[in-house]
Amino acid sequence: MKAVILAGGVGTRLWPVSRMKKPKQLHKLTGTKTMLQETLKRISFLKKNDIYIATNKEFVKETTKQLPKFPKKNIIIEPALRDTATCIGYAATLLSINHPHEVMAIIYADHIVKDAKQFKRKLQTAEKAAKKYNSLNIIEVKARFPNVNLGWVKVGKRIDTIDGNIILELKAFTEKPDYKKALSFIKSKNYLWNTGMYVWKINTILDKYKKHLPDTYNKLMKIKASVGTKKEKSVIEKEYSACQKISVDYAIMEKVKTTEVKIIPADFGWSDVGTWESIHDELSKNKSNNIIFGKHLIIDTKGSVIRNDNPKKIIATIGLENIAVIDTKDALLICPLSRSQDVKKIVEMLKDSKKYL
Repeated sequence: MKAVILAGGVGTRLWPVSRMKKPKQLHKLTGTKTMLQETLKRISFLKKNDIYIATNKEFVKETTKQLPKFPKKNIIIEPALRDTATCIGYAATLLSINHPHEVMAIIYADHIVKDAKQFKRKLQTAEKAAKKYNSLNIIEVKARFPNVNLGWVKVGKRIDTIDGNIILELKAFTEKPDYKKALSFIKSKNYLWNTGMYVWKINTILDKYKKHLPDTYNKLMKIKASVGTKKEKSVIEKEYSACQKISVDYAIMEKVKTTEVKIIPADFGWSDVGTWESIHDELSKNKSNNIIFGKHLIIDTKGSVIRNDNPKKIIATIGLENIAVIDTKDALLICPLSRSQDVKKIVEMLKDSKKYL
């Protein structure tokens, strides 16, 4: 199995730590290692040469700095930001040159997975399902609350059991439902959170691109034909940048027949840690605990996230509850954790000036 770690996103909702030049996966947000380093460690059961990292050209320098022993030839550089459909298709295209019949796993560099052993078992089960059914396989997790920022999948009956892990049929995708609908999903117990962790044969997913995203597929084939020629660099730049900007969920997964998809349910402590509130939820043992990084003094403060990136400064708080206080060298964010989803609006407001991004 080949694994492609997607590490080219920006993570605007975790501003002011996550920035255009150094996004969240390159920061220590959940432990002593950066999220990218933690992700690589999580799949260390694979051979080094079977692991690839797909990242934006702006992040290559920091990526190689953080992973000095990672083979540079296995870093797939995205020439432009064209969302996950183009990125995944590009990675599959490059891998298809030498490994067209291999299984390929898509893993994100900015996710938390607490149970690495179960994660490994589910990946291996998905690999076997891909070989057995020639299917598109998704590792999905139990929904813990009515999250409106994630995609959801409705699951059906059990199809198979592989190595003690059940395989379920897919009934439907729903992308980012409103709160009322998400709450109904929780109550029905027929829905799982969509993690975006896909496992499929390389030639299988490229066939789906050919059928459901033909313009992008044709551009990817031009890129494939150019590899190893003098025009390789210019063709990649031109064709990749011209691909449609769309997620793989919208472009492929919502268009294929549900019978072509298999669900591997899991419960390994997964989170996409997209907001400061989610960081608090994942790292705290209960809602009243504080999550604190850096020099601080607190009085009657609970349920908050306090991050101080300036070792020469101290943050002092009195009487705060459920608040994010995030202080970096050039920006300070203060907001209720319940409003941390709206941090992306601040980033939008800063785009015209391009300062502090």
